[in-house]
Amino acid sequence: MNIRKSLRLGVNVDHVATIRNARGGTHPDPLKAAMLAIKAGADGITAHLREDRRHIHDDDILAIRETIDAPLNFEMAATEEMVSFALKIRPNAACIVPERREELTTEGGLAVIQQEENLKKLLKPLKLAGIRLSLFIEANLTDIDAAKRIGADIVELHTGRYCNNIPGRPAELLRLKRAAGHSLSNGIEAHAGHGLCFDTVSAIAAIPEMRELNIGHFLIGESVFCGLECSIKKMREKIDAARCQNMTAQ
Repeated sequence: MNIRKSLRLGVNVDHVATIRNARGGTHPDPLKAAMLAIKAGADGITAHLREDRRHIHDDDILAIRETIDAPLNFEMAATEEMVSFALKIRPNAACIVPERREELTTEGGLAVIQQEENLKKLLKPLKLAGIRLSLFIEANLTDIDAAKRIGADIVELHTGRYCNNIPGRPAELLRLKRAAGHSLSNGIEAHAGHGLCFDTVSAIAAIPEMRELNIGHFLIGESVFCGLECSIKKMREKIDAARCQNMTAQ
């Protein structure tokens, strides 16, 4: 098996736009960041078009979709506006995330069970259009079961609890492992993301059922010190090393 292709790396370029928007104008350009990310070893690009457009804008998404020759993972709230936009741009995957105006960043996973029927109805056009449906959720087996019932192709497991709770990491890692295995057994692809950095990525990358990691904020922040290509290449190396070590151990 090709080690790199056994675990994909998606790079989120949202916070390139955050820096641009702090001053206005066109620099730095999220499209340029997306192109550099692919050159540096990313397998795809992730971007979250928030309802308040606080970082990525509509034109950014359109430019990335039209220019890059790599999968686009389009993060979006479960609203009619965002479904319509996703149908317009036809990303490879639409990842449904919870969204609150007052939060600085996504603070947790989508509560699938509490809105299962509404999600199924709202998101059906995405499925009919051939867009892979992804749900950003906590590592809960019940939410995975609910995701299957509404037709999700992918669940992206929220790794924030694992990254931010050092004493609780062993228990959180176990939860993530169980969730990834449960996803696979239900025919759902397991992805993971949120808060991953050089110090936390290896254990997540070593989970054999995991198929993709989406990382953004840390890579953009690290690029201030070493450049975007360097930060992505180093992350790619850590992911591949963890994957290789896990495969060798098996």
